[in-house]
Amino acid sequence: MNATAAMPLRTPPSLPGARPLVGVLPQLQANPLEVMERATLQYGPVTHLPLPSMEGYVLGHPSLVNHVLVTNAKNYVKQTRGYDMLRMVLGNGLVTSDGAFWKRQRRIAQPAFHRERLAGFGEVMTRAASEMVDGWELGKPFDFAAEMMRCTLRVVGETLLSADVTSQADHVGQALTVALEHLIHRTLHPLSAPEWVPTPTNLRFKRALEKLDRVVLGLISERRQGGGPKNDLLAMLMESRDPETGEGMTDAQLRDEVMTIFLAGHETTANNLAWTMVLLGRSPEVERKMMAEAEGVLGGAAPGMEHVHRLPYAMAVIKESLRLYPPVWSLGRRVLEDERVEGYLLPKDALVFICPWAIHRLPEFWSDPLAFDPDRWKTEDPRRAHGSYLPFSMGQRKCIGDTFATVEAQLILTTILQKVHVSLVPGQTFEPEPVITLRPRGGVQVVATRR
Repeated sequence: MNATAAMPLRTPPSLPGARPLVGVLPQLQANPLEVMERATLQYGPVTHLPLPSMEGYVLGHPSLVNHVLVTNAKNYVKQTRGYDMLRMVLGNGLVTSDGAFWKRQRRIAQPAFHRERLAGFGEVMTRAASEMVDGWELGKPFDFAAEMMRCTLRVVGETLLSADVTSQADHVGQALTVALEHLIHRTLHPLSAPEWVPTPTNLRFKRALEKLDRVVLGLISERRQGGGPKNDLLAMLMESRDPETGEGMTDAQLRDEVMTIFLAGHETTANNLAWTMVLLGRSPEVERKMMAEAEGVLGGAAPGMEHVHRLPYAMAVIKESLRLYPPVWSLGRRVLEDERVEGYLLPKDALVFICPWAIHRLPEFWSDPLAFDPDRWKTEDPRRAHGSYLPFSMGQRKCIGDTFATVEAQLILTTILQKVHVSLVPGQTFEPEPVITLRPRGGVQVVATRR
């Protein structure tokens, strides 16, 4: 499909079940993931979502995704209710900012994520995973998802901020859960009491945010007072200067960027690893192939950055897990100006939604789309670069830490499985919980045994 204004105007179908005044909002409140999946897979390339006081559209074809996120991204901005809610936690950081400010911050942060910088991070990732496993009580059930949160928080703390935050991992994890659940609830319930009203939920959120701020502002304060490393991301941000004014970042600006990297950077990878373990627990033959590859390449040695490209099947497992359970399950944009795209009118101020969870299940782009099949990544499919695969979004707003995250997941997973066999506790259902990220509701209960 090619975008052209010459095509006759096409009317998108509306999602059934809309009610007067509230549209499909009750459906979104009940199960937003199901709504997005139904719109994408059943109703064509564009589905109309009637919403209170505005229009919404779900884009269900990769060419439309590519247009909005790449070809004409300047007409589709992050000024949406969802991002407004996210700014309550992340402020105006890389994920939530727009325009010239975002470009400046991205230029400052980009060097910290270059491949040559990643070479020094592999040892931290492997060591964190190995020490985590050594602390497990073998033979007894535990929550694998919670362990991944602690491990990835340690990694992001050590690699990007040169800080050991292990002792605060549980507090951060609990506060983050409260914050994310609060944000998605407020996004889908526009008539909720304002934040300044001291309701129990608002007070819980306020306390959670205060906990997160104490950790992040504490890191910044310690660095300001005592110096410290000069080559991590925090140092780059603190030493950056505005080319026009010569001014550096305020503590508030630093807080927003560190909060974004600190929290978004560990939450998504932890969820990816949790879902990967669910998939491996159901697919013992995939785990056997992973272990055979690891043994052939590593021979029992710990994996490092030098082994990343020699473990392609392990990376294929991570990619396939990201396809089936993308941590960022939905992307939203607001239309700046009317635009006709492939015959459809996307009007000014409308919201457009892209659901990677659903796009990754389109049968015309993915054979047997519900199957966990890492072997599908043996061959390159050019369509994956044009909107059919976007676990980290795409275009100029693609996640700055995409390579960091996939390499981290590959090394942590390989390290774990070298040391122990992890089996799922029977009787679990593993329901996806679409908060800001896609979590396994209730965690992932496993038992580890020595190999």
